[in-house]
Amino acid sequence: MTSAHLTFDQTGEKIAERVTKMRSSAVRDLFAAASNPAIISLSGGMPDVSLLPQAAIRTATHAACDDERAVALQYGSTDGRAETKRVFCDLMRDIGVRAKPENVMITSGAQEALDLIAKTFVNPGDIVLAEGPTYLGALQAFSAYEPDIRCIPFDDEGMRMDLLEAELQRIGAGNPQLKFLYTIPNFQNPGGVTMVPARRKRLLELSDEYGFMVVEDDPYGRLRYDGGHVLPLKALSDDVVYLGTVSKVFAPGLRTGWIVAPKHVLAKINLVKQGTDLCGSAFNQVVVEHYFTDTPWQKTLQTFVETYRERRDAMLAALEEHFPTEATWTRPEGGFFVWVTLPGYVDTGSMLSAALDRGVTYTPGDGFFPDGTSGKNSMRIAFCYESPENIAEAVRRLAAVIEERLGLYRAFLEAGAIKPE
Repeated sequence: MTSAHLTFDQTGEKIAERVTKMRSSAVRDLFAAASNPAIISLSGGMPDVSLLPQAAIRTATHAACDDERAVALQYGSTDGRAETKRVFCDLMRDIGVRAKPENVMITSGAQEALDLIAKTFVNPGDIVLAEGPTYLGALQAFSAYEPDIRCIPFDDEGMRMDLLEAELQRIGAGNPQLKFLYTIPNFQNPGGVTMVPARRKRLLELSDEYGFMVVEDDPYGRLRYDGGHVLPLKALSDDVVYLGTVSKVFAPGLRTGWIVAPKHVLAKINLVKQGTDLCGSAFNQVVVEHYFTDTPWQKTLQTFVETYRERRDAMLAALEEHFPTEATWTRPEGGFFVWVTLPGYVDTGSMLSAALDRGVTYTPGDGFFPDGTSGKNSMRIAFCYESPENIAEAVRRLAAVIEERLGLYRAFLEAGAIKPE
């Protein structure tokens, strides 16, 4: 005989204060809705792994299972396999960065790297600078360590250096609480914009002048659809801490990324990583290593570029056709995302349920700001996963939802129920 009983959560008063301040990822919360086949998802930055050739995957995984099973299934060093580090150094050389294996640490995706950097360098109340809006996963990683995150707006040429310099003047040169500036200079997430070379040079000058570390996150750098290659910040200064990942050019499920940094920086991060996960997955590292050495991965990368370019073009064309004149949006030269800005009276968070009813998802803009309130009239829409036909249909549906909000505002305005903003 069974008896029903109530179970009460007795941990509420024991939870660390920093956890109570953390917010859930808006993208993760949307995954369940996006899995509905009736929903067209413009919310997640998921690469289309169906484009990966099965033969290449088999080659890489068989090498891990058969040829190198003894090391692939064993513990490894905290900073990662030397062989895999050399592969990443070769990849970096392709984009203009000369790195040595001793300056590389392998991480469980670039996401772990963000957490490790914050855990290593940030005390509560320390200042972290970032683009505004910025990658919501970075905000999650940093927020656990309770920094004062200050956002610097961007325009079509990337982070505005005039506004950055004004903020630095307020902070003061040599301020020990200013720990680092986090930037995604190539096809920024969520903005889609790219920092032009002149601003990259100025950023590094300001870093030297004011004494802060620059953390360069570059997940999309190889996914360029227009224009020429722009040298990473790391190619311009050895002091830059560079984050790379295979998630956008191979397989996010392998959770393999890396940090390139000066030895003294990596030594401190290594201590922290030992207590975090002891070591990363040697199996995943071997798979990644063999994919980039034993398969024609450049050909697959070109397939990614051509496919995503077509999808980006479909999104931009649909926005031009369907979105109201009150809306503005970025026009990315690469990456996965377009940032849309609507009139200030539109709240994209409250509008999401209506969009779901129409069968489309997006990511509301407020999640990309540390205060959780800025950007309420903005949204991130992703073109990486859906077909061009689905993208066009999703934009059409979304435009109808937006037009309903604009029409309602106009009606209240005409009736005198509200005052114009």
